[in-house]
Amino acid sequence: MTYRLLARPLLVLVGMSTTHEPDTNETEIIDRPVTERRVERVERVREPGYVAPAGQVNVSSSPYAPVWTVTRVITLLFTVLEVLLLIRFTLKLLGANPQQALVAGLYAITEPLTRPFQGIWPQTNAPVVFDLPALLAIVFLFLIAALVVALVRAIAGSRAA
Repeated sequence: MTYRLLARPLLVLVGMSTTHEPDTNETEIIDRPVTERRVERVERVREPGYVAPAGQVNVSSSPYAPVWTVTRVITLLFTVLEVLLLIRFTLKLLGANPQQALVAGLYAITEPLTRPFQGIWPQTNAPVVFDLPALLAIVFLFLIAALVVALVRAIAGSRAA
């Protein structure tokens, strides 16, 4: 009860009410004379000696734009391979059925990437397998990608200088 008494004046001050009361105030219309008329216009200003470009124009003025594109493509390719290996690792860890077509296809695609790392540590024949060769392949591909990107940037940087 005390809460309602304290809250009601607050609601009235804010302009809210808990009951619906009809609006008795009429809207007052004020006619104001127009004292000022505003006109806007747009002018095209051309600087002297400006010639509009004809045909296709190369927007990129940076000599490093092709290098950026090449490094992005390299990074994308290696990232796709790393994600495939990560999916392989997850499927093996969760004990996916290797006879299922999608899983078998993924294993076939990623097998050449993991083959150099197989046999380093012995594997058990348990249904849940910790696929260490896949993790090593991910790390190896990451390092190779970083090396290739660094070489591309170093070669392009020495030619630009």
